[in-house]
Amino acid sequence: MSTMNISLPETLKNFVDQQVAGRGFGTSCEYVRELIRKDRDRQKVRLLLLDGAETAPTDVIGAAYFDDLRDRARNRVAR
Repeated sequence: MSTMNISLPETLKNFVDQQVAGRGFGTSCEYVRELIRKDRDRQKVRLLLLDGAETAPTDVIGAAYFDDLRDRARNRVAR
């Protein structure tokens, strides 16, 4: 694992310390790692949404589609 040192103003350090104590993190490193993971995941979701927004529109999904989907699921379970 690599090491990274960061400098924070006292107000941000106090905030991190409060988050660590109040949210069950063992260390400030765990808290920062969690923030980075969440940001990475947020960026992945954003890219997926943007990719989806760029795709061509499809037909409107109606009740018949969901009825067929339920039937196929029931048939699989029955097998």
